[in-house]
Amino acid sequence: MLPVGLCVQLACVWEATARKPGNIHRYRDFEDASYLDFILSAAAIAPVLECAAGRSVGQTILDAVRATRLVARTNTNLGIILLLSPLAAVSPGEPLRDGLLRVLERLDVADARAAYEAIRLANPGGLGRVAEQDVHDEPTQGLREVMALAADRDLIARQYVNGFEQVFDEGVPALRQALEQGATLERAIIACYLHLMAHHPDSLIARKRGPDEAREATRRAQQVLDTGWASGGGDWQALEHFDAWLCEEGHTRNPGTSADVVAACLFVALHEGTVPLCPVFC
Repeated sequence: MLPVGLCVQLACVWEATARKPGNIHRYRDFEDASYLDFILSAAAIAPVLECAAGRSVGQTILDAVRATRLVARTNTNLGIILLLSPLAAVSPGEPLRDGLLRVLERLDVADARAAYEAIRLANPGGLGRVAEQDVHDEPTQGLREVMALAADRDLIARQYVNGFEQVFDEGVPALRQALEQGATLERAIIACYLHLMAHHPDSLIARKRGPDEAREATRRAQQVLDTGWASGGGDWQALEHFDAWLCEEGHTRNPGTSADVVAACLFVALHEGTVPLCPVFC
């Protein structure tokens, strides 16, 4: 079994490197963040999450965001940190999914307090206010309970409630299927990403552009997926057209939540040995 920190770093680097439509990748930067920012962020959080087992999940989240702020000016990985911290907290040798459920059940108010501080420090785009347990206030419920309040509008929060169902039951199988059909790792990552986008309106797009555009992105992702991406092939031209539409409005249509879930899928696949350590990437 690979060390947790190595799984974290590889998952983050591979996710950032793949040419996923609408995202930063090795051939595209945004004006306020670059591909190098994501690579540096991956290196920054790996040693923090390596030590997550036996520690407070909330404190791990906060420490990982603090480590990221040392190397990146803007939020590059809050969603990834929120997803990977409970996964990395599973005790060594324990089955990942069973252990994750036990980690989630133990989350308390102290975890919520530290996570709230981390979210404020990361200052993610599109963060508004809510009537109950707002992140700008002091939480009075455990981290899993406050995540449940956002689960209907945020795919990352939903994972805390449903035991990472979209990771284990959707994203990882989509990744594995594409690899088994002979796809390169990059194609498999894109297939996983398109599957998640096609089945779940992206939370970041919804926050920045509204639910109608998030649903339109879902419709377009399904059209691209249907060109053969799930079976190891796929039409690059269709993918490029989708990418062009996502990038029309700067990066306000950036499907960042879907990308974060892909990173969690890659971590699980690496942890379980689904993905070879030295794959054919592209």
